[in-house]
Amino acid sequence: MPRKSLLALALTGALVSVGVYAQKGALFQDETVRGRAADVVATPAQRALSRRAGDFAPQAKPSAARGIAPITASLAPPIYSVTEDEVYDVESFGRYVKWLGLASAFVDVQTGCEKPTSPDQFCQELNPTVGAVTSFNFQDAARIKLPKGASNSILCYWFSPVLMYTWSNPTAARVTGRLTYSPTITIENPVLADPALIDPTTGMPFGGQLLTSMTSSERFEESLEPGVLLNERARDSTVCMAGMISYKSLIQNYGLTPAQADDFFASPTTVRLNVSGSVRYVSDAHFVFGLRIVGD
Repeated sequence: MPRKSLLALALTGALVSVGVYAQKGALFQDETVRGRAADVVATPAQRALSRRAGDFAPQAKPSAARGIAPITASLAPPIYSVTEDEVYDVESFGRYVKWLGLASAFVDVQTGCEKPTSPDQFCQELNPTVGAVTSFNFQDAARIKLPKGASNSILCYWFSPVLMYTWSNPTAARVTGRLTYSPTITIENPVLADPALIDPTTGMPFGGQLLTSMTSSERFEESLEPGVLLNERARDSTVCMAGMISYKSLIQNYGLTPAQADDFFASPTTVRLNVSGSVRYVSDAHFVFGLRIVGD
């Protein structure tokens, strides 16, 4: 199906999800969660521990000693006098939302993939074996490049998938169809190129980028009678909670110093969307994954 027609169909159709069992988040044993989700708000116990520890991060070394050009940056002062216990996200409290770009990825899972005509178009050939699982994994499916200083203390995502798929049971027995997808985000920033900075999720230097999961995974299951062919469409959106990445998470989750976290937001940043998933007893599927970034 042509991409323009697919998008028009997605935008004009009503949500149809009869008999679909959908679950969100990384809650499934067969689903691998990659990266550390800065999006999930710290538990009360974690927040209390952080307050008792105080500024536990080591003092930043001069940039010149790390072989990185110095960046003169500092977090903007708070607009209102609020505490973490009152609002949690003190750094962005009261600031206006900044629109920081939009990107989309178009993913097909079908028989007879055509050659992509644009860098945001992807296709996975369907496994021809009846009942077999077809998996897909597309890295850098969509991207947004932010200039230095684009946001003060937080980058947040609006993730809007449009899913169109056909359940198919060509067998003589009842089967269960399944469709899953899991998005992740790769964040590139020159501050992460410091070889002294270690990614706690890998135990290795960041190498200029980090990988974070998103609270936007979904799983659909459908009980299919013999010979059933069922078309469905699902339209959903999620927004981040604690942030795709934030000043606070850079320090608490990834071990950056306050000075390095300041430099991070003063530097240019590239955000790349990755999408993986699988289908079973699905004869074709067409996905539009929309990603918008906002900041403060």
